[in-house]
Amino acid sequence: MRVGIVTFPGSNCDHDVYHVVKHACGADARYVWHKDRLPEKLDAVVVPGGFSYGDYLRCGALARFSPVMEDVAAFANAGGPVLGICNGFQILCEAGLLPGVLMRNASLKFICRDVTLKVDGQETPVTRGLVGRTLTMPVAHAEGNYFADAETLDRLEGEGRVVFRYVGGAPNGAARDIAGIAAGPRRNVVGLMPHPERAAEAILGRDDGKRLFESLLAA
Repeated sequence: MRVGIVTFPGSNCDHDVYHVVKHACGADARYVWHKDRLPEKLDAVVVPGGFSYGDYLRCGALARFSPVMEDVAAFANAGGPVLGICNGFQILCEAGLLPGVLMRNASLKFICRDVTLKVDGQETPVTRGLVGRTLTMPVAHAEGNYFADAETLDRLEGEGRVVFRYVGGAPNGAARDIAGIAAGPRRNVVGLMPHPERAAEAILGRDDGKRLFESLLAA
């Protein structure tokens, strides 16, 4: 299993994802610099968290123009599994691979704490065997307030593409307590604001997040 981890100027969770994929899960992980093309024969792509391009203009708005994103889009459109975490979720929305937008938190404050998620909707490459379960992992963001128009939200709900939902209410004001969604021909593009890579080993206090990576690798 070969997983490409896309790295932008300002990414700061790429090493965490690499560690989980390679050392916690035992798969082949490789960094992909934003100016390069995706390597051939990748089985999955992860767009990690951080502050790509310093979040200038708008979070994810500049990263979506990086050369590698053309390949990420082609990979996704061909059915390849793509996971966007936090800033990666923002980038995938800006690139049009996921609908909606991530706005400033309703509190206008940076949020960094554990949250409980319900795995919802239809199965995706990262939620195989997990639908209906609750998982705990941290969020760390200032722009995690998911927004889309009512028609889009209804369509996401109706198609089972709201795949993560905050339990007890969204800490950031996200519409319908949405923490993560899916798109693509096989619901193969998934974005979520919480950080599974920061809750993927027992030494960190919990390993709920590892289940998402194990699902991705099994897919």
